[in-house]
Amino acid sequence: MKILMVDDDIPILEVVSEALDDAGYTVVTATSATEALEKIRDDATINLLFSDVVMPGQSGVDLARQAADLRPGLRIVLASGHSEGWIEGMPENVDFIAKPYRLGDVLKTLSRQADA
Repeated sequence: MKILMVDDDIPILEVVSEALDDAGYTVVTATSATEALEKIRDDATINLLFSDVVMPGQSGVDLARQAADLRPGLRIVLASGHSEGWIEGMPENVDFIAKPYRLGDVLKTLSRQADA
C-alpha cells in the first residue's frame, strides 16, 4: 500500500513516515495540502491519504474533500487533537485518529483501511 502522509510539522512527518516505511508501507510525504493535491493528481498509485487536520493555509479537512473528489475511493485518514464539528459531513471513506496518537494506533487504523 502506498501512503501519502501530510503534516506541516517536519519532525512528526519524518518520524511517522519512517515508522510506516519500517512497517512495510511505501510512503510519500507532503508538507501542505497544495503539495499533497499535486501528488494525488500525479501519482495514481497512492492508495491512502494520511493527513493532519490543522495546517497553515488549507486544512486537512479541505484536503480530504478535494482528494475524494479527485480520486473517488481513495482511502483517507485524518489526525487531529480537535474533532469538534468537522467530522460530520465527511465522506464515508474517511477515518479519524485522535492526537496525540501512538504509532500502534496509526498502524491499526491503516491496516483496517487497507483491508476495507
